[in-house]
Amino acid sequence: MPRLPGIRRFRPGQGCGVATRPFGIRTLIIQNGPAVSPFAHAARPAGRPAARKLAGVDPVWALRQIAFQLERSGAPTYRVRAFRRAAEVVAGLSPAELDGRVRAGTLRQLPGIGEATAQVITQAAAGQEPEYLTRLLGGGAPASPTALRAAMRGDCHTHSDWSDGGSPPLEMAVAARDLGHEWVALTDHSPRLTVANGLSADRLRAQLELITELNVTLAPFRILSGIEVDILEDGSLDQTDELLGQLNVVVASVHSQLRMPSAPMTARMIAAIRNPHTDVLGHCTGRLIAGRGRPPSEFDAAAVFTACRDHGVAVEVNCRPERQDPPDDLLRLAVEIGCLFAVDTDAHAPGQLDWLDGGCARAEQFGIGQDRVINTRGTPAAGVN
Repeated sequence: MPRLPGIRRFRPGQGCGVATRPFGIRTLIIQNGPAVSPFAHAARPAGRPAARKLAGVDPVWALRQIAFQLERSGAPTYRVRAFRRAAEVVAGLSPAELDGRVRAGTLRQLPGIGEATAQVITQAAAGQEPEYLTRLLGGGAPASPTALRAAMRGDCHTHSDWSDGGSPPLEMAVAARDLGHEWVALTDHSPRLTVANGLSADRLRAQLELITELNVTLAPFRILSGIEVDILEDGSLDQTDELLGQLNVVVASVHSQLRMPSAPMTARMIAAIRNPHTDVLGHCTGRLIAGRGRPPSEFDAAAVFTACRDHGVAVEVNCRPERQDPPDDLLRLAVEIGCLFAVDTDAHAPGQLDWLDGGCARAEQFGIGQDRVINTRGTPAAGVN
């Protein structure tokens, strides 16, 4: 993977020195202040991806929009897959065959097309907004984006079907681009997290090659190479230094031994924060507030957030509805200590990329300005990593 020279690293309260790693998320921190993306929310209400005009509605687009909205609302995976599968089937038809099947009423003879998806296709082909999509959109115009949401240029934490996500990297990237992002970091899991199909070193290298290829196709949009790397019990990171050094974004998260006593958990987290490869501390408490729930891990939050501040590591404001991590009291503490932040969706499906709205609103509630959120930054124009 090409390395971009002359990268500087940021330390709050200190000068900027020369970095030895390729362009990474820290470069975004030292840009000259946040700027609103030229693409962000352009003629697009918050909470709704860019849409084509209804004149000549594309059935494939309609099916994918429904899948997107279902993902955004947290609908069951099987329902989302039904619409994405139908979109794939329709995309493989010639215009003449699609028109013929719509006229003859034989869409349901195709594998992967059921009653609901056939109705969507038929209504879209007739130039109508499908009733299913209208119901999902709720009929009303969503609120305008907040100042922070409008300034967001990317997302530092997303997953694809290379680990435990539901869609391929290209589909995730296109959805991010259509939401107005200039870039998205692909941060699939590390090998220790086998339950999430974490990437071995060889699989990660293969993914880096894919990202390079996709960036040529998607330019000027960029997929940033990355990883959500496990913080192991001793505070080390679950991937080789050689590979971590090639990545643009390293999100370090605890996924195991979440009930470790406070003192060793604090030492474990601080060791990971001090690792020169770490850019973002992911969902710091590991709590879950939906379903059966999971209590937050116990650690010395002041010590952990102070380490983040001193080492230029952003504290993640995780947008997933079942996480909302850090909790309010810890988020307030991180603000008071002077941390930087990454407002991230932790998206595992394209529609979940639109969860940034809630995370930005929450960040603003605690007085977090654009100058402290690293994903309000753009990427250098030079090179495609």
